[in-house]
Amino acid sequence: MASYLEIQNISKSYGPKILFEHIGFNINEGDKIALIAPNGTGKTSLMRILAGKDKSDSGGRIMFLRDVRIAFLEQEYEFDPDKSIFDQIMDSSTEFTASLDQEHLWEYERRVKEFLTSFKLGDYSKKMCELSGGEVKRVALSQMLSTEADFFIMDEPTNHLDIDAIEYLESYLSRSRCTLFMVTHDRYFLDRVCNTVMEMDRGQVFIYKGNYQNFLEKREERIANYNAETDKVRNILRRELEWIHATPCARTGKAKYRIDAFHELKDRAEQVYKTKQLDLSDMKTVSGNRLGTKIIDCKDLCFYYENKCYLDHFTYNFQRYEKVGIVGANGAGKTTFINLLTGNPTGGETTGVIERGESIKVGYYRQEGMSFDEDQTVLETINDTYLLGRFMFPHDMYNSKVRVLSGGEKRRLYLLTILKEQPNMLIMDEPTNDLDIVTLNVLEEYLKEFKGTLIIVSHDRHFLDRLVDHLFVFCGNGVVKDFIGNYSEYRSFIKDYQKEQAAKEKQAAQKAAAPDAGVKVKTEKTRKLSWKEQRELESLEAEIAELTREKQELEAALSSGSLPMDELQKASERFGEVRDLIDEKEMRWLELTIDL
Repeated sequence: MASYLEIQNISKSYGPKILFEHIGFNINEGDKIALIAPNGTGKTSLMRILAGKDKSDSGGRIMFLRDVRIAFLEQEYEFDPDKSIFDQIMDSSTEFTASLDQEHLWEYERRVKEFLTSFKLGDYSKKMCELSGGEVKRVALSQMLSTEADFFIMDEPTNHLDIDAIEYLESYLSRSRCTLFMVTHDRYFLDRVCNTVMEMDRGQVFIYKGNYQNFLEKREERIANYNAETDKVRNILRRELEWIHATPCARTGKAKYRIDAFHELKDRAEQVYKTKQLDLSDMKTVSGNRLGTKIIDCKDLCFYYENKCYLDHFTYNFQRYEKVGIVGANGAGKTTFINLLTGNPTGGETTGVIERGESIKVGYYRQEGMSFDEDQTVLETINDTYLLGRFMFPHDMYNSKVRVLSGGEKRRLYLLTILKEQPNMLIMDEPTNDLDIVTLNVLEEYLKEFKGTLIIVSHDRHFLDRLVDHLFVFCGNGVVKDFIGNYSEYRSFIKDYQKEQAAKEKQAAQKAAAPDAGVKVKTEKTRKLSWKEQRELESLEAEIAELTREKQELEAALSSGSLPMDELQKASERFGEVRDLIDEKEMRWLELTIDL
């Protein structure tokens, strides 16, 4: 494999804080690398240096293979709020498109529209100011992927995306022949896309070929070997120390080399490897915050905003110690729902009843909820050195201003402000954004043992799978379905249904010419439905099958590269409509087939 990139002797620091120093590594063609390191150790800074957006403090060498095309996805996408989606991408791509002739420019425009449609942004004329954070991220991804660059550099590509968008991106990158270097906290995404894990640890770089599980195993092995070597050095040091004490000639010039070697051994013997990580072991719910039998009861809860229904007659009584995951597309009303539960202003029109138990003490971790005084120090923000230490804030950071902290460090500080109040009900809106993988693992262990009620809105499938007992699936138009099980079980259920539909379609085609072709076989579940619902279910199954066929035909046409621009536009718009219809009808099918 050709070496795409060679890095030697690069360093970065901010004031007295050294992020990394004199590091080097190679990236080869076809490598799909996930960079793992604790927050605040310079992951984003390293990526910006590789992308040419920043410079190494120590000079060093960054050499790309000639003619390698690079595309860089930053965490924050800069845009003009008054531009349309399509104009924003085209105007931001001038560096890429300047060298294209008309034919290749048309091809680039086609790819842009195809990716936008795949990310469910079929209305290219919509203004950027009207988009949610997740939609802005999808615009940024569409622009980057459309370049068909040889080498993608991606900083947290899944942040703010809903799960459907993550799974589409995951599928595309796993099939792509591109070379990839990215930072991600999404462990399923990492596992299914990357073939190499790179760890930055204590100023060094370690490479692990294979998936995330292999990284965990090999990293543990590396640390064990390092500490075993330390034990050997200690034994040698002990013998040298006996020699120093027992041998008078040891103090002569002839033995000076042994005394020097003794001091080197002493330094090495003190280097026991201890993994620095978040410690939540004693952040427990205190007896004074014990939960009563009544948590939050909702009855016929409805919410409308600007004539759009986000919640339609939702009824549910939350229980002690249950762990609920909330999933659904961007804009389906997930954050609005938890704002209603916590009594936070939402605007719009609300009807129905929400009753909250007197004993609940809610800790609400908001997606956009950090409101620190950026000019305060860490110690001024949390005046508790014991807790700061447990949350990985060392003594030399106490006087650091909040504004100089990394995104992940700010998130960790925010989490501390909530957990230190020892709530008995935790509501967390996208808690995994900006947290590193080690911190996420520790947080998961804490939440698994949390003695209270837990509600999580998250796009992190691994996080949901480890923690929740059931899901509220926000289907759109105010419909919320309760699915018993974790996220992977829910996706498996949906995929099994899709396979069943494909099998039914094939069976129907085979019987089309038979005399009894019109006879329908009713399942046990269908027989429980009313006559009207049975007819609707049968109609939905036929419509979904027909729409699926149309979607496949549109995909083939869009990928052919042979459509004129006007037909391409129509096909792209129809593709978005068809996919939305499939989603809508599948969710209605789910309503009819899941027994609440």
